Amino acid sequence: MAFEIEHKFLVDVTKWSPTDRGTSIIQAYLGLYPSPTVRIRIAGERAFLTIKGLSETISRPEFEYEVPIDDAREMLKLAISNPVEKTRYEVIHGGLLWEVDVFSGKSAGLVMAEIELDSINQEFSLPDWVLEEVSDDGRYYNSYLSGCPFSEW
Repeated sequence: MAFEIEHKFLVDVTKWSPTDRGTSIIQAYLGLYPSPTVRIRIAGERAFLTIKGLSETISRPEFEYEVPIDDAREMLKLAISNPVEKTRYEVIHGGLLWEVDVFSGKSAGLVMAEIELDSINQEFSLPDWVLEEVSDDGRYYNSYLSGCPFSEW
């Protein structure tokens, strides 16, 4: 079984800015809590269907499959909530990949960084542009933002 082990942080935009064009992402949800979360995502010219189980601390089951982009566009029409739009930037810090998401649309103004780890106890260093950790705050899950965008908080 595949597991996602992820920490989420708010980003200090006075200390971080993009160094490249990033990847445009639009994603929407086909199923949400209490059942598994089912997401369709178009990232650049690729598309993915992702199924995520319930969170257990910072870990949860995750299964992701690439799908044809035309199928993904049709699946977006089946969404049960608003799409989430963002641009993702990849940053290497301390030898690990950080993904920085700059949200647009109804969640414009939100900038978050995520780091996925190989184990719950894996150590990592924080970049100087990281603010507080929000891994345990459900409002920062994309599935939550699809129904309650950042602009409405």
